[in-house]
Amino acid sequence: MTRIARIALTASALSLAVLLAGCESFDPTSIFDSEIFNTKKKLPGDRRPVFPEGTPGVPQGVPQELVKGYQPPAEPEPQQVAEEPEKPKAKPKPKPKVVAKPAEPSSPSPAPARPPQTQQSQGQWPGSGQPSSPGGGVAWPDPPTR
Repeated sequence: MTRIARIALTASALSLAVLLAGCESFDPTSIFDSEIFNTKKKLPGDRRPVFPEGTPGVPQGVPQELVKGYQPPAEPEPQQVAEEPEKPKAKPKPKPKVVAKPAEPSSPSPAPARPPQTQQSQGQWPGSGQPSSPGGGVAWPDPPTR
């Protein structure tokens, strides 16, 4: 392109941008509001605001603490309090009830064989010397070696 053509293209693009910026009602998304692109069905009923006076329990506007020149209210002087009466001791917690063991079956059944206890089954990680969990959880096995 020649130099004059570039200048003319740049000037026309800038003037178009200035013209569109001056329009109050220019909304490029309004093109898509026509019935062709709008396939959603509107719900029946009257449209009313849920909280017309504002959300309950939420103050409107800027909080007073954030306003410039805010002075917090003076705190009242603490009154001299006589000796406080002793608080009654808390009641001891009741002990949990112990459930009785189920009765053993009359016929002997073979007990499953238990593996020998190792360092992992005692609740410690190999090589750490630290217990894995205070609750006596099961430690993960070692990763496979290559």
